[in-house]
Amino acid sequence: MTFPSLSYNLILVAEKFPKHIRIKVNEKETSLPPNTTLSQLKKQSKPDADLVIYNGFPATSDGPLKEGDEIVFIKKGELPSSEEFECLMMARHTPGVHRKIKKSVVGIAGLGGLGSAIAIALARIGIGKLILVDFDVVEPSNLNRQQYFIHQIGTPKVEALQENLSKINPYVRVQTYNEKLDRNNVERIFKEAEVVVEAFDRADEKAMLINTVSEKMPDKYMVAASGVAGYGESNEIKTVRFSSKIFIVGDHKTAAQPGVGLMAPRVGIVAHHQANTVLRILLGEEK
Repeated sequence: MTFPSLSYNLILVAEKFPKHIRIKVNEKETSLPPNTTLSQLKKQSKPDADLVIYNGFPATSDGPLKEGDEIVFIKKGELPSSEEFECLMMARHTPGVHRKIKKSVVGIAGLGGLGSAIAIALARIGIGKLILVDFDVVEPSNLNRQQYFIHQIGTPKVEALQENLSKINPYVRVQTYNEKLDRNNVERIFKEAEVVVEAFDRADEKAMLINTVSEKMPDKYMVAASGVAGYGESNEIKTVRFSSKIFIVGDHKTAAQPGVGLMAPRVGIVAHHQANTVLRILLGEEK
């Protein structure tokens, strides 16, 4: 027995009750009736919110929501629960970024002006795990460009930076090694890392790390630096793809030497070029 009108009736029902849309509200999957507007959702979810982030950008107008939208409601000055804190930190991210990188592991060799700034940038974007390696302590001349504080003078850099990162993003896992890297321990220390960041001062140490990773762990990406000293033109800093897995950032000529020092502005530019290159690698933009 057949029912020729059944399919037609199902279509009518589907048209009468259209499919709900799926969005995220403060990182939680939510199903809403079609044509629900941003203001309606705010009224239902958090009517006292001062700030509405729509797909990574502060909303300035109302309109119907669509499949896949990501909305974050924030009340200024309100201390969020631990469950909401990570979501609110990442509210201004490009949608989808945090989900892709929160399981990633990045190793940083050297925690001076480059390494400490790179670690903080990666912590702020919610990287899953950082492997931090340095054998030095914080000293006064570091404070002109490195991400430490006066009270940390004399503290091992791995401990000081771990403390600072915990105050920025407690959800990032941090593994530290207070030891000097050489050809014999690089593989052991960075075996988990998807990307290894070179942030040394000395050319021989840079070469050692690049060569060791290339030879012993050829599947890993490397982001290195060359030419970060002085106060030359900012736009001279560039990222060069040296090989399929190796990127080198800097002006590729200006090394630290008598009369040419290391200072926060230019070192910071290079560090953030490196951090952004790491992010692009993890998001699959540099394959």
